[in-house]
Amino acid sequence: MFKNILVPTDGSELSDSTVARAVSFASEAGARITFFYAQPDFPMPIYGEGALIDPTTPEQFSRAAALEAERILTKARAAAEAAGVSSSSDTQVSEVPYEAIIEAVERNQCDLIFMASHGRRGLSGLLLGSETQKVLTHSKIPVLVYR
Repeated sequence: MFKNILVPTDGSELSDSTVARAVSFASEAGARITFFYAQPDFPMPIYGEGALIDPTTPEQFSRAAALEAERILTKARAAAEAAGVSSSSDTQVSEVPYEAIIEAVERNQCDLIFMASHGRRGLSGLLLGSETQKVLTHSKIPVLVYR
């Protein structure tokens, strides 16, 4: 049914658990996985009274973010390989992770998004929002939410 599953990951404990479950799901479905990591963009410094000056240059930040992306995606691909599931990875710098996830779906021709949810409810869920909720709202393909 599904041929290429996009699995967004950020390297957190919850995300690692989701990677493991997605690998199992893909194995059972006979699908391949594209792991995706949305790299943070360089934060614009705000100077003013009491502001801290960050000596990190945009180039240093970019290199560090790319290394972190590679570490996270290599770990995810290793989990898939250990289970005999074909996988690839993709990353993109973005200030808006949910948009980057949806763009990755199109770029990699995925037919399912398998992602985690923190399970926030009530006011905290409303105020904090959720990348998962935003993906659910904007995605044109099915989204499987793992809690």
